[in-house]
Amino acid sequence: MKLLRTWAVARKEFLHILRDPRSLAMAIALPMLQMVLFGYALTLDVDRVPLGIWDQDQSPASRELLSRFLGSGYFSMVLVAESYHEMEKAIDTGKVLAGLVVPVGFSARVESGKDVYVQFLVDGSDSNTATLALGYAEALVSGYSRELVIHEIRKAGIKPPREPLILHSRAWFNEELQSRNYIIPGLIAVIMNVIAALLTSLSVAREWENGTMEQLISTPIKGPELLLGKLFPYFCVGMLDVLLAVIMGHYVFGVPLRGSPALLFLMAGIFLLGVLSIGMFLSVLTKSQLLSSQAAMVITYLPALLLSGYIFAIQNMPPALQVISRVVPARYFVKLIRAIYLKGLGLEVLAFEAGLLVLFAAGVAMLTNLVFKKRM
Repeated sequence: MKLLRTWAVARKEFLHILRDPRSLAMAIALPMLQMVLFGYALTLDVDRVPLGIWDQDQSPASRELLSRFLGSGYFSMVLVAESYHEMEKAIDTGKVLAGLVVPVGFSARVESGKDVYVQFLVDGSDSNTATLALGYAEALVSGYSRELVIHEIRKAGIKPPREPLILHSRAWFNEELQSRNYIIPGLIAVIMNVIAALLTSLSVAREWENGTMEQLISTPIKGPELLLGKLFPYFCVGMLDVLLAVIMGHYVFGVPLRGSPALLFLMAGIFLLGVLSIGMFLSVLTKSQLLSSQAAMVITYLPALLLSGYIFAIQNMPPALQVISRVVPARYFVKLIRAIYLKGLGLEVLAFEAGLLVLFAAGVAMLTNLVFKKRM
């Protein structure tokens, strides 16, 4: 292999990227735009749920219960209803996602020690938000109810019983349970997967469509030299994207990077080589920019988004999809980059995932070289 010939191809590809604003925008601006949009728009946190209140009792006890809801930070009062019909209409129109109905005689029944039912309505069309809102409401009502029981016991001159179990909870690695800390590292993997494959899917096909591939074939350059020369500029662009994404993750979204930056970039480089080779493979196989770019989007975007564990937990998927996800390389890189970001783990723990990424990159690169030789 002659490095001079490889560098000549790489230089030509560098010049093409720099002189083509569309390629430059696709390589640099599009990943950053996706980071901003996904980073701000995509969140799994549920707070400030729009809440409607119909307090029929208007007593200090009912206002104390309402204050628990409004002071929790999970709910935001947007409606004070005057009737059940008004509450139903607000939920139907989407003005509120949840409604709290306090019955007449709430305070009197509480003071007399009788059971009292408080109704909590929730819009179940958004099942995730509804489930979380129900959990918040149950926790708030249970806490208030327990305090009332303890107050009654003390008022009777009896020492409240000791609670046999006390839960001390602590979240490791993401202490504030911010979904952004979980999403941003996975987002870097997904963006790399899509953009890198899309960029190289156009490179060889463009040569065929422009009629310049025959000129390259007629030169003394060998197949591996040509492929390596075409991969190198996009590898540099991909690593620049990773660097910009890490900087944005830290300074814009405040996501902590607890692990080794060197290990992160090493694993990103290996994964990037594999994904770039996928795009090159499609470009060599189809010889059409449109067909190869569409194939790259289907092969990389959907599996990376749906089966990598980026959004949906793999362990909750049906067994058949869990098996299919094992052949999606983004699954291992998403797990790896999250472990480096949030847990600060090293290769002693992540050797299996790292080894699979090396096999993936080497396998796709060898397959691309094999197919390209046949086409020569």
